[in-house]
Amino acid sequence: ENQHLRLSGFSMGRGGASATALPPAPRNDFYWSTEDEPHALRRRQILKKYPQVNKLMGPEWRTKYIVAVLVATQISLSVVLQSASWPVYLATLYVVGATITHALFLAIHELAHNLGAKRPETNRLIAIGANLPIVFPYCVTFKQYHIEHHKQQGVDGVDTDIPSQLEGWFFRGPVRKAVWCVCQILFYALRPMMIKAQQPTAMHALNFAVQGLFDAAIVHYFGWGPIRYMVACLFVAGSIHPTAGHFISEHYVFTEGQETYSYYGPLNLVLFNVGYHNEHHDFPYMAWSKLPELRKLAPEFYDQYASYTSWSKVILNFILREDVGPYARMKRKVTSKED
Repeated sequence: ENQHLRLSGFSMGRGGASATALPPAPRNDFYWSTEDEPHALRRRQILKKYPQVNKLMGPEWRTKYIVAVLVATQISLSVVLQSASWPVYLATLYVVGATITHALFLAIHELAHNLGAKRPETNRLIAIGANLPIVFPYCVTFKQYHIEHHKQQGVDGVDTDIPSQLEGWFFRGPVRKAVWCVCQILFYALRPMMIKAQQPTAMHALNFAVQGLFDAAIVHYFGWGPIRYMVACLFVAGSIHPTAGHFISEHYVFTEGQETYSYYGPLNLVLFNVGYHNEHHDFPYMAWSKLPELRKLAPEFYDQYASYTSWSKVILNFILREDVGPYARMKRKVTSKED
């Protein structure tokens, strides 16, 4: 009875088999909750039972070196591949380049939580460096939006991770949802600025200035080819690509009543363990390298929840299931009592 049920890359944890089945019909609105997000309460419960968890929190010193290797590799590939044949170019772009770009997304995510160095300013500078092969300056803007996503998960008008009403209304049925998945990086990038604009700061200016100088230097010394390659990697990394499944898997409601999901598959090895998403939301100041240890220490707090083993199948299920789409997100009109 302790074995997980596995279906299409989806795992029902212990006790998950009794979860309420969703009706096979398109949704007309988001899920609405009158309760606080679940992570603050579970964090208190875990710390009460396992106070040693406090020792797992803090930055991971290896992150900055991994970022340096990823950035150097991606820039090198962008130059070297200009002379490659189309089959080699496209295969490398999809398998290697897009994966590196997505890894850099998640490095910037770690740095947004100040988990790459002790000083916040150092994290910002490392993030600006990680941003370079992504071509467009976004890491400083992302930090503010993402911290709000944690502090006020699902709050209407604040958590810009949630699709807009227009997305929920328009992107229904397999064809339109497939288009949404192909273009989800565009929605992910542009939606926050349309819903809740930020006031520019000196750090925003630095991010834009450094990125502009980098892009100009690449064009000056190597032409537009490397820029085209890096932009293509950016688009593919947030499109129909296995790594992009994490955008959907984290908070889209596939099991009624559950608003955050973890993924325990092999791609965690190259994406800073972002799949441990329930664990991450419970302890957002715990570095990627410690999240598996947290789950191992407190399995009774996580095994009961539905989880995933394949991001590719998450994307496929999102497209094919009538009851899952951009509206399949939990929203609330009240803020959490605890950050």
